[in-house]
Amino acid sequence: MRGTIRTRSRPRSCWRRYSIQVLKNLSACGGFEVCDDMVSKDIMTPLVALLKECSTGLDANQLSPEKRIEMDKNYIEDIANEAINLLWNVCECSSTAVHIFNKEGCLEAVLLYMKKFSTNVDLAISAANCLQAVTEDNPDLLYSFNASSQQVLETVMLCPESTMKHILLRTLTAGIIWNIKGTIPPGSLGSMVNAILKIFSESLAIDAGETIIRMKEAEKNRLKLAVEGETEENMSDVTENCVLSEDYDLEEIPKGKVKKGENDISDFLPPDQRELKEVTALLMAQQTALEIIVNMCCSEDPSDDEWEELSSSDESDFMENSYNDGSGLLMSPLCLSDEVNSAFLNNLIPKKILEKTAFPNSVALDICMHNPSWKPLIKKLNAVQCRALTCLQNILLVSDMDCLGGASLQSIAQHLSQLVFAKMELPTDTEFLEAVTSALRALLQTMASKNISQQSVTPEQLWTLCEAGMNSSSASVKVNIVSILGISGSILAKGQDTAEKLKVIGKFLLEVAMKESSLVVAGEALDALFDVFADGKEAEKAAVEIRLLPALKEFQPVFKMRMRKGKGKYSTDQLCVLDNVKMNLRRFIAYQETLGKSPTCNSEEL
Repeated sequence: MRGTIRTRSRPRSCWRRYSIQVLKNLSACGGFEVCDDMVSKDIMTPLVALLKECSTGLDANQLSPEKRIEMDKNYIEDIANEAINLLWNVCECSSTAVHIFNKEGCLEAVLLYMKKFSTNVDLAISAANCLQAVTEDNPDLLYSFNASSQQVLETVMLCPESTMKHILLRTLTAGIIWNIKGTIPPGSLGSMVNAILKIFSESLAIDAGETIIRMKEAEKNRLKLAVEGETEENMSDVTENCVLSEDYDLEEIPKGKVKKGENDISDFLPPDQRELKEVTALLMAQQTALEIIVNMCCSEDPSDDEWEELSSSDESDFMENSYNDGSGLLMSPLCLSDEVNSAFLNNLIPKKILEKTAFPNSVALDICMHNPSWKPLIKKLNAVQCRALTCLQNILLVSDMDCLGGASLQSIAQHLSQLVFAKMELPTDTEFLEAVTSALRALLQTMASKNISQQSVTPEQLWTLCEAGMNSSSASVKVNIVSILGISGSILAKGQDTAEKLKVIGKFLLEVAMKESSLVVAGEALDALFDVFADGKEAEKAAVEIRLLPALKEFQPVFKMRMRKGKGKYSTDQLCVLDNVKMNLRRFIAYQETLGKSPTCNSEEL
């Protein structure tokens, strides 16, 4: 493996490039295991040396464009492109590779490749992809970014070209700057965030469906002209041969003349798909922009001290702290910084995110379905929609109504309802279900906190969604479903004559808590029960009729035992939350026992 990279190239030889390409493909397809194996076998030493060698060669490579085409189509840049993609793959999968990247000072070489954006945008994109991956959660690398490094990133981010590839490059560069925001002076943070979101806004403003339709038509016209040109060339050859035949009394083409296509390997090479590559670059740019926006909206996870504070809070505060806003026990207060909130509004980010949550253009989907080489775009279109739904979820959780760009919560509820229930059958794609139920959960939670009633999802539709969601293989979908049911139930509990509906919800959540194999889902179901039956006469009545208290008292030791046995299966954060649920289960049982002793409840039981 190391020898493959170290092999020196000979003039006009592509062996070295193809060898690195094989390693790159192995690292991309093999995932964490293969990349870890590569790093353990010291692939980084020759790879870093190769990257630095290529960067030195690029500085010295000042030949004319015609001469560079002659010399293996700019051989050095081709090698560098394959090598930087290999570096990107291993750094994404291996913290050891990232440590070596920091230690060996690879930043300078990668930035040099990014500077080639005006002559080789593909190399610049590969370098930007690598640097975005390496700068994420890598504080040690921040010390390597000086004024010169930031100047390179700023230059790339301001490149004027309008192709989809350049839009992708600017988006990736904006992501890098967001990752290294710790190096930006506090006084410049506002303008920095605004510049980043301006680029994201530019990317998200483009209609991918319309672009697919336009690019497919452009490809069709280009190929048609190419065929016509080839036909004219063939006719010219035939005419020339006929003249030769008349002049020399020959009845066939001379033996030295080879028909077009013979000994010509061009038919075996991949066809030129420039339009497809442009659309792919656009969808990658939009997906990247949405993923970074999600990170902008995410708060830090609770610290151990915060969990300790939650776990040690006084039981007398239990009902007040846990149920006053219907938000559930797993949610914490979130907010956007003033800089991000202002930039969101200035660049119409929420409005454009909402637009991206819609289903892809049906005409564009039809084009992709009927063209094998374009068919992979369907998955990318769906990925953009799912990322947009995740963005919407986070924006609903962390921002106020003003940040939604004028869209009412009711209109968003109607939109999400159409996404889920527009077709005869409910969607089954796990990624989409997880994204749309997360967005719906956040929306209902926000509406409940503002005492806004929702009429977009009927009780029948909600129940259908719950049943479908619980049949999903995804624990995240199930968590969202029981949370949605808990929020809906807590709203019902505030009304009148709702005991029958609350009984149905309570039985459903009890069954999930007791029978669900995932302890995380079971804990969320218990949380939802706490929300639904926290307060109100209708809730008290329903709880008595479904024998909620005896059921929970019987289940309590079972839940504790399952937690002890499952300690090795769940993350520290999950165990902290589950420990909080266990404590709240004890408190909730005590609370229900207190209700059972009240004169009102006793008379109802009799």
